[in-house]
Amino acid sequence: MRPCYFQAMLKSIRSFFDSQMAPPATAEGEGDPAADGHAVQLAAAAILLELAHADDEFSPEERSYIEGALARQFDLTEDEVASLIELAGKEQQESIDHFQFTSLISENFDLGQKVVLAEVMWGLVAADGQIASHEVYLVRKISNLLDLEPGYLNAARKKATGG
Repeated sequence: MRPCYFQAMLKSIRSFFDSQMAPPATAEGEGDPAADGHAVQLAAAAILLELAHADDEFSPEERSYIEGALARQFDLTEDEVASLIELAGKEQQESIDHFQFTSLISENFDLGQKVVLAEVMWGLVAADGQIASHEVYLVRKISNLLDLEPGYLNAARKKATGG
């Protein structure tokens, strides 16, 4: 059942990015790596949205933080970020767990990219000025699903929150 979901998700991602954001192909067969890259971007954005909604409030500070992080990390324009957040929100609402996103990220991100994502997650949960215990739990759960060791997670928290 899960492979069908992933195929449907990749198909929706490919069609969205083909129609909205993908640059014209310059060589034959160049579309698939871009679609896979977009799938990882979508997965990361969905994880960030999940964290932002963890306290049942999606503040303007959190939205701004996500937009800035996605633009910087994936070199996206403002319109591309808005489209990515919209699509990620739909995927996040339809998901039944975090595994579908974290497994895709885990397969495609190296350790350094995972640490940067952890820093972004910590920065996001701190963006509204307070870090709730359930947000800490969710960051730890997601990091565990990403196979990120606690030492790296603690270093990411210190870097993102300044302490």
